Amino acid sequence: MSAAAPPLDRRNPTVKLGIVFVVSLVVMFVLDPLTPAVLYLLALAGVATATSATPRTLLLAHVPFAAFALGVLVVNVLSRPGEVLWQAGALRVTAEGLSVGGALAVRTLLIGVLATGFLLSTDAVALMHSLRQNARLSPRVAYAVLAGYRLLQDMPREWTTIQHAHAVRAPLGRGGRPPRGPRHLGRVVFTLLVVTVRRGERMAQSLESRGLGLGPRTTWRPVAVTRADWALAAGVLGTVGAVLLASAWLGVLRGPAALLG
Repeated sequence: MSAAAPPLDRRNPTVKLGIVFVVSLVVMFVLDPLTPAVLYLLALAGVATATSATPRTLLLAHVPFAAFALGVLVVNVLSRPGEVLWQAGALRVTAEGLSVGGALAVRTLLIGVLATGFLLSTDAVALMHSLRQNARLSPRVAYAVLAGYRLLQDMPREWTTIQHAHAVRAPLGRGGRPPRGPRHLGRVVFTLLVVTVRRGERMAQSLESRGLGLGPRTTWRPVAVTRADWALAAGVLGTVGAVLLASAWLGVLRGPAALLG
């Protein structure tokens, strides 16, 4: 990894994946909205400063997580029993619904920004090599996942190529426009499926011909765990622990018991 790369890009992929997993697991047991909100703001600031992501990239990455968070919030606000804050006919808003729904919504955004930071700062090849070396992942699994990732990565380009090829051969519609109906879309999807299956078969034969998984394999560019990686893990987990302790000391922190209250 180049020294000019952003700080998070230079960290070990397995360590980053472990941090995302541990933090996500911890916040699953936090059910007050303030604590995950603080963690979310800290995570957002960290991703914005430690990766090459632009504000537009981060905003677009938030869209699916924000939509899911809004759905979780609305469902809890309107369906969770408790102290009624507002009511109009069958619709009612409860204090418990706002609290738990807000916590679950902000938690969704927190996990989303962590996942976004991981994806933006991690190369797929380096991740598979790191998992194989540092997490002792089987080479068969590692390279199979990498091959599948490459297939998914090439799908948009293949889709465009196939769509253009079909548009050239198909008769033009009204106004001289290329076809865009369900039949045309079905043909493109079927062709993409056939092309992808054939490419996957060729990849499998190529990996098998090279004796994948039959014996020990050497690594051209080892992905080591350095002191900076351990410092990153200690810094992130220490910050999470400090926020949780401060939240508990202030009497704000709420656990799974909030679901029953």
